[in-house]
Amino acid sequence: MHIPDPEAHVMPDGRVYVYGSWDQHGGTYCSKEYRVVSSHNMVDWVDHGKSFDINQVKWVFDKNAPKYRNVDWDSENPTPFLKKLKEDMARNHDAYKKFEFHGDLLYAPDAIYRNGKYYLYFCTSGGTEGVAVSDKPQGPFVNPVRLPCGGIDPAVFIDDDGQAYYFWGQFRASGVKLKDNMVEFEEGSLLEHILTEEEHGFHEGISVRKRNGIYYCIYSCIKRGKPTALAYATSKSPLGPYEYRGIIIDNDGCDPQTWNNHGSIEEVNGQWYVFYHRSSRNGRTWRRLCIEPIFFNEDGTIPEVPMTSQGAGRPFCVGEKIEAYRACQLSGNVYIDVVDSGYEALTGIKDGDTAIYRYVEWENPVNEVHIEATGSGEIKIYLDNRKQESGRVLIVNGKIVSSSFKGEPGKHEIKLGFNRADDLVIYRLRFDACNR
Repeated sequence: MHIPDPEAHVMPDGRVYVYGSWDQHGGTYCSKEYRVVSSHNMVDWVDHGKSFDINQVKWVFDKNAPKYRNVDWDSENPTPFLKKLKEDMARNHDAYKKFEFHGDLLYAPDAIYRNGKYYLYFCTSGGTEGVAVSDKPQGPFVNPVRLPCGGIDPAVFIDDDGQAYYFWGQFRASGVKLKDNMVEFEEGSLLEHILTEEEHGFHEGISVRKRNGIYYCIYSCIKRGKPTALAYATSKSPLGPYEYRGIIIDNDGCDPQTWNNHGSIEEVNGQWYVFYHRSSRNGRTWRRLCIEPIFFNEDGTIPEVPMTSQGAGRPFCVGEKIEAYRACQLSGNVYIDVVDSGYEALTGIKDGDTAIYRYVEWENPVNEVHIEATGSGEIKIYLDNRKQESGRVLIVNGKIVSSSFKGEPGKHEIKLGFNRADDLVIYRLRFDACNR
C-alpha cells in the first residue's frame, strides 16, 4: 500500500494519524480514494481503510468552480521551473504521453480537529478544493463543501489563539484565515505569494507547524534541480513573511526515476519526525510513506537528515534479516519492485550499480554475510563509504559460491556494489558473528 504526500497529526486520542493520497495504480499519481493510517507508538500501525471517495465530490468536473487567482499550468507568465517543465514535455512528448493524467483523482489532503469534529481538506486533479467532516479522525468523511480556491495540496493550521488558517498552491503558495465553521474563508484575509519559486524554491506541498513561537512552512523544493527535497521556511506570523532556511530531507536517489517529495513534520511522544515519501518500481509513482527522526538546533534550525532503511526504528542488528527493498539509496539502474515471487526486491541490477542500507549496529565483530538472491553476480560490500571493501559474495544461479566479510563493532552504513550481474535479484541480506 503506497501512501505518499503524508500529513501527520497527533489527534486528541493520542494517536498519530497520517493523511495522504494513495498511489493505487501505476502510470498515474494518486487515485480516487484516500486511506488513513495511525499508530500509538510509531511501531504498530493500523490501516483504517477508505476514508473518502471522489464520487462524493459532485463538482469535480465543474469548470465554473470559483477560484482565487493562482499560478497554474495554463499561466501566460510561467515560473522558470514551470517553463522548464513545459519545454521538457515538448521534447519528450512520447515519455510524458505514457503518464496518464485524469481529472477525477484525489490529490494530497490534510486534516485537523476542532470542537469535536475532524475536517478533511482535499483537492482534485481537476484543480478544485474542498472540505469534508467526520466524528472520527479516521473518517469516513462526508458532506463535502467546495472551497473558493483553485490549485492543489491544501494545508490547515490552527494557532494558539484559536484562529485557523488554510494554505494551498503550486509554484506560488497562498494563505487565508478560516472562519470558525472551518469551511469558509474570512473576507479580506487572503495573502498570495507567501512562498514563491524564485525566493524560496517553492514547488508545491505546503505544510505549516509551530514550535517555540516559530512558524515552520514545510514544502517541496526545487533548489536542487527537481522537487525531491523537503525544505522549510520560518516566520513570526502564520501568513508570513517567510524566510528560506534550508533542506530537511532529499529523496533523490531512492529510485532512478524519482521526481517529487511532499510531507510534514510532527512531534510524536516527545520526538519530532519528518514524514515524506519515496518513489519505487523505476517510476515517478508507487510512492511510499517514510519517516525519519529530526532534531532542532538551539536557534530553531533543522539539520538535514539522510534517508535511512530503519526509518523511525533502531538500526538492524546481528542476525537480523534485512529485506533488500529497505535500500534507502540507489545509484545506476537498480530499483525496488515486486518480482515474480510476489516479494519486493532489488532488481534491474547492472554492473556498477550500488545500493545503500542505513544503518546496522553491532556490539561484537561480524565475520559472516548471507545474501538471498536469484540469478548470478558478484557483490562487493563496503562499510561507511570506505573505498576498501569489507567483504565480497559471489552468487551463481541463486547459490552462494564464495563469501567473505569482516566488520568491526559500531554503527555502520552498508553499501553493496554490483559486478558481473546476470538477471541478479536480491531479496534479503544478513550479517552474523560466528565463532571460527
